[in-house]
Parts: sequence; C-alpha cells; structure tokens
Amino acid sequence: MTLRGSAAAVGVGLAGIGEAPGFSHLDLTAMAVKEALDDAGLTLGDVDGLFTANLQNVFAPLNVGEYLGLKPKISDGTQVGGSSPVAHLLWAALALDAGLCDVALICYGSNQRSAAGRLLSPSTGEPLIYETPYGPRYPISSYALATSRHMYDFGTTREQLAAVAVAARQWAARNPDAMMRDPLTVDDVLASRMVCDPLTVRDCCLVTDGAAAVVMTRADRAGDRPKPPVYLLGVGQAHWHRQISQMPELTVTAATESGARAFAMAGLAPAEIDVAELYDAFTINTVLFLEDLGFCAKGEGGPFAASGAIAPGGGLPVNTNGGGLSCVHPGMYGIFTVVEAIQQLRGEAGERQVAGAETAISHGNGGHLSSQVTAIWCGAAAL
Repeated sequence: MTLRGSAAAVGVGLAGIGEAPGFSHLDLTAMAVKEALDDAGLTLGDVDGLFTANLQNVFAPLNVGEYLGLKPKISDGTQVGGSSPVAHLLWAALALDAGLCDVALICYGSNQRSAAGRLLSPSTGEPLIYETPYGPRYPISSYALATSRHMYDFGTTREQLAAVAVAARQWAARNPDAMMRDPLTVDDVLASRMVCDPLTVRDCCLVTDGAAAVVMTRADRAGDRPKPPVYLLGVGQAHWHRQISQMPELTVTAATESGARAFAMAGLAPAEIDVAELYDAFTINTVLFLEDLGFCAKGEGGPFAASGAIAPGGGLPVNTNGGGLSCVHPGMYGIFTVVEAIQQLRGEAGERQVAGAETAISHGNGGHLSSQVTAIWCGAAAL
C-alpha cells in the first residue's frame, strides 16, 4: 500500500485517432509521445524509464526505444493483451518508487486500420491449442460465448446490450476526436449486421489507427509540472486463462480480483468513483466489468446500462470519450482508458467533462476476457 499516491501522471498525448494513412505504428507512437512530453513540460532527454508493448514488435521496448532515441535505465514490455498499458502503470510506479527512474513513459501505437485492414484481428496470429481446430473467429467467437451465457443465466437482453453501445455513442458525440459520432439508437444496434450471434457489428469495437502516451513521475516531483498532477491511488492485476474454453465461468472475469486489489490499495469503494473508463471491446465487456468491479450486482449489468446510468446525465459516467465502441480501438485499447481518466480529472474533457470529477477508474482487458488490470486515480483534492 506504500505505492498509494506515490506516483502521478503529469502528461498525456494522443495521435492518429481514427484513420492515419501513411504513418507506421512507430510514427504514431512518437507523435503521441511528443504530445505527452510537451504536455508535461519535459523532453525525450528527461525520459529514463520506458514501458511499452504493441502488436507489431516482439521486442517492443527495443524497437520503440530505438525509434525514439531513448537509452532508458529501466524498461518493460510485458504483453498481456489490451490491458498491457494499464499493467505498465504498476511497473512504472514501482520503478519510480524504487528510484530506478525519474520520468516513466508508457506508450502504445497502432496503424491497424490503415495498414492491416478493417477485419484483421491480431488474435488470429496465435494458435490456441484447445480451440483453433474448431475454426473460431477470434476474438468475437469468445465474447459471443460469454454474451450468450450471460443472457441465459441472467435474462440479459440484446436491447440491454445495445444500450451500452448507445451510451458510448452519446459520449462520443461530445468528443471531437471520436471516430463515430453520428446518432445511434437501440433499434439501430439491433438492426445492424449480425457478426457472431448474438453480437451485431454495433456490439463490436471499432478497428482504427491511433496512439497514446502517458508520462509519470514521483509525486514529490509532480507539482512543478505545467499541468495539475493526477495521482495513481491503486492498481490490481489478475488473469485466470488465455483461451475462453479454459475460463472458469463465462460470466465472471478476473476483474473481480484486480478490482478488489486496486480498491484496497486506493482505500476507496466503487461508490466513491466519479468516472469509469472500462475496456469495451464488445458491449458484454461493459456489462461484465460493471458487475465484477462492484458497481452493480452480478446479473444486473444489463438493466443498469439500460437504465441510463452510464450515459451522459447518468449516475456513473462510463467511457466518456466514446470508448472502443465509438471513439478508438487500434488493436489494444487499454491506454486510452488511462488518458481519458486523466483528462477528466484535470478538467480538460470539454463538452464531455464530468462536473466535479475527483476520482476515476481505468480498467483494461486483454485476450479473451483473460487479463484484467484495474487502476484508480484521483486529483490533488481527493488524495
């Protein structure tokens, strides 16, 4: 618990959201890094800790570090899927606390849409020994299984799932950076093309380009930066399986453990969170994470979303940038939950700003509901 509030985010950057033809994933990463460092009033020469993973480079820290011209004292490229950048917050905080570095850079970039194509999933490149012989369409087959089971066990309806997509689009309409901002209704979601029963194309995340970066320092160094620091209160991590066939229970994720650990470190409860940024690769993700992180009881995520609670004006603003469903999803979405949480707590979210937001949660998901990582943030007033 000594890590609580010991590190703070002092800079964030975004680049290439949506479509960025002509740029490599490293180009986009560098653009986001430049924006984050400018935001923090720092330069590449100040960075001595690098934490990065991506879908193109096996040795991501080496490739990214080389491209940026960095010679870090410490680096880490742990790859646990889309939750990796959220997990990197923990390793960065530990390194900062131990004095192994003074300025930690967490970054991610992908040109998945413009370079690889709209339908290509990085999950198809890894043979999963128990499932590949059956020809699933990854990753959606796995998420459709979890969705079907949730509907069977708890009576969750397609209309309730559609409400998740509609809420995300309502937030995206307030975000000029979001890729999809046109109006969306529950009927629109239900009538859209079926991709893998019961999930339609509007139940699925976008396939986009995009990059993001976060700069962190120790709390005692954070106060003299240009922007107000946002403090990392708690981080929890857990994973129980890789393949969906090995998931102990299709309607309960390891977020039950990662969230409990993060809340314990932070000394907060779900009811004390003002803004929730949840990895919404599919509409079922939001439902499951609302339940498993403690915002509602198991089985009540569908009605909770359909009540309007997660939409603009609701009691728990969720995915206020539009999420992976309507804003951006370049292969791995986790770092965007972090950037949006920080911008909300700095009061920089423009039309989508949640008034009086002092605490926020960023939750990352990796694999097929596999890796779960939860981070909790606050501004100075709530520290």
